[in-house]
Amino acid sequence: MKIESQIEKISSFQHLEMLANQIVEGFISGMHKSPFHGFSAEFAEHKVYNVGESTKHIDWKLFAKTDRLYTKKFEEDTNLRCHIIIDNSSSMHYPKLDNKELFYQNKIGFSVLASAVLMNILKKQRDAIGLSVFSDSYEYYSPEKGSDRHHRMILNALENLLERPKVQKRTDTITFLHQIAEKIHRRSMIILFTDMFHPEASGGNEEALFTALQHLKHNKHKVVLFHVIDNKTELNFDFDNAPRKFIDLETGDEVNIFADNVKEEYEKGVHNYFKKLALTCSQNKIKYVPVGVADSFDKILTTYLVEKQNFG
Repeated sequence: MKIESQIEKISSFQHLEMLANQIVEGFISGMHKSPFHGFSAEFAEHKVYNVGESTKHIDWKLFAKTDRLYTKKFEEDTNLRCHIIIDNSSSMHYPKLDNKELFYQNKIGFSVLASAVLMNILKKQRDAIGLSVFSDSYEYYSPEKGSDRHHRMILNALENLLERPKVQKRTDTITFLHQIAEKIHRRSMIILFTDMFHPEASGGNEEALFTALQHLKHNKHKVVLFHVIDNKTELNFDFDNAPRKFIDLETGDEVNIFADNVKEEYEKGVHNYFKKLALTCSQNKIKYVPVGVADSFDKILTTYLVEKQNFG
């Protein structure tokens, strides 16, 4: 479902959990038949109730139809451990939005809502979720747990990322990806939301950045990198040729240029960097998924479901 077609509905809500649930329900209703085991329901099958067992999971609706007692047979109390990482540096707060209700149309807002959407699925499947947020500091960490209280605590942390006033924050990606990797001890799926516009890349320290990404795979973790960008301006440099002032959101540096004068060179450099990033991720068996802030969340959900199926 395209985000544009949801704007009227979504903007009428304020609570992040409501928005996430709406997107997930829309995604589910759009699937005629889910090919993903355990996705459409929380349990795999039923089994006959045996006297003496707990009555907690008896399916009373099925009892009313069959006059026999069956219990819902869950696959596991926790099927998966998932740790979400969000880059909260200043560049992630681009583009600047006039309408705060459409917060998901910039990179940090898109990443926050996408994380809440994944959390909704994880909760339905009774999986454990953890969260890390970094910029020029390790801003937030919560280990993987599956309780309702823990889920609400992480949702509150995500909402704070939207409400917190924007300040000039650089990205120390290498340092904090290594720290996060060391914190996740039990085998997990690690999902990273970042724009990959880091000083490490422009400063000729790409190898150290890729080494930090690779570190996330230790202990046999599965890593999914959602590369969040504004396609129109950051990838295609789509500006008119009026004189413009470009400001680096992390350093505050300014440059006055005509966009057309640098468009070709800029696009070539960005495309080459993104291509190298995709290739490096592929070589290190990291799932690389570019997503634009104007895209639907279907790609996020489909990627997660496919990667979970392959997470044996």
